[in-house]
Amino acid sequence: MKIGVLALQGAFIEHREILKKLDADSFEIRSKEDLKQSFDGLIIPGGESTVQGKLLRELDMFNGVKDMIQDGLSVYGTCAGLLLLAKRIEGNERTHLEVMDITAVRNAYGRQLGSFFTEASFAGIKKIPMTFIRAPYVKEARGNAVVLATVEGKIVAVKQNNMLVTAFHPELNDDTTVHRYFLNMLK
Repeated sequence: MKIGVLALQGAFIEHREILKKLDADSFEIRSKEDLKQSFDGLIIPGGESTVQGKLLRELDMFNGVKDMIQDGLSVYGTCAGLLLLAKRIEGNERTHLEVMDITAVRNAYGRQLGSFFTEASFAGIKKIPMTFIRAPYVKEARGNAVVLATVEGKIVAVKQNNMLVTAFHPELNDDTTVHRYFLNMLK
């Protein structure tokens, strides 16, 4: 199993370290050429969604990534990755890949000072650590999008078909539950 990790900006190294713990091969996607490699899944890390969306367009990767996801490539987006995958972002006319039937709210917990850590149940598996940094949340999950976790009544993890998103950063903790869940989606 080989996972491509979008490495344009954000916490991509931390995702690769978690994947290594799970004995999953990974590589960094930095250019259109990298998309030509054979891989089984894609991780879009946290960071700045506006910057990542802009770079995907400037590097002529946007349509390639969108087409791969729409053709069934499994994708996991954390924080900014959630925003990139959302069909709607409340209060923003500009969206990005628009592949997941969710409405997201940007910086929903405030600025950097609104960052926090908690533990909550994920996918009915167990309670896991969740680190939120300038995090969004999902205001609405539509169609066959399934809510996997909530914190204080807000949706923070959703799965829809081949797509998984979390508003929190599991790559910043030692727990591998969410990444293992994503890898199981590939089987």
